[in-house]
Amino acid sequence: MREVERRPKAIVTGAGVRVGRAIATTLARAGYDLVVHANRSREAVDEVARELEVLGSRVSVEACDLADVRAVTDLAGRIREAHGAVDLVVNNAAAYEHVPFSEIGPEAFERMMAVNVRAPFFLVQGLLPALRRSERPSIVNVTDACLRHAYSSGHTFAHYLASKAALEQLTLAWARELGPHVRVNAVAPGPVAIAGETSSAERTELFTRTPLGREGSAEDVAEAVLYLARAPYVTGHVLAVDGGLGAS
Repeated sequence: MREVERRPKAIVTGAGVRVGRAIATTLARAGYDLVVHANRSREAVDEVARELEVLGSRVSVEACDLADVRAVTDLAGRIREAHGAVDLVVNNAAAYEHVPFSEIGPEAFERMMAVNVRAPFFLVQGLLPALRRSERPSIVNVTDACLRHAYSSGHTFAHYLASKAALEQLTLAWARELGPHVRVNAVAPGPVAIAGETSSAERTELFTRTPLGREGSAEDVAEAVLYLARAPYVTGHVLAVDGGLGAS
């Protein structure tokens, strides 16, 4: 009797909306089964799960606040127990807000770091046994191309940029420490247009001056995640998905 080939299993945080939703959908179309996570967008992620099942994926839904470190470690434990081997972890969920530097208080700073840095740190730590059970495990972190070039005239998110810089450094540290078995990379999206959202005049002008001359999409970012998930000789790399804005 022919043994049924095991489908790869991916975990995507922040999968209910925007880029996270596109990542989950792209992975499902590529043959992955998924654990999709959300916090405030629980209804949206339930809808995503139904769409992924139509695409042929087996889907589990997890909801928790990534600012709560106990909730993060419990999430990792549930995934290990329920799914065994994990092939891909996509740390996509992020806190984001525009606040002038002079007005960022300790609570806002700590929550930004908790969601954007501490949560990926302890989620990956908790999932290491499951990743090591995979033949080709991979981690993809979602950072931000704004770390390398300004694409907004009003940079009022110093705590956000600090958190994404820390996540990029974790990407490099994990690539060194978890190799050769576990590959670790990041995608750094530039500004992308989201279906149903209207771009400001500034963003529209920005899109037109990229070398590719068009706006990016959540699907563009998702395709980059899929590439890094599958690229067997790529680790420790941060892939800018910005239409060439960094070269302009």
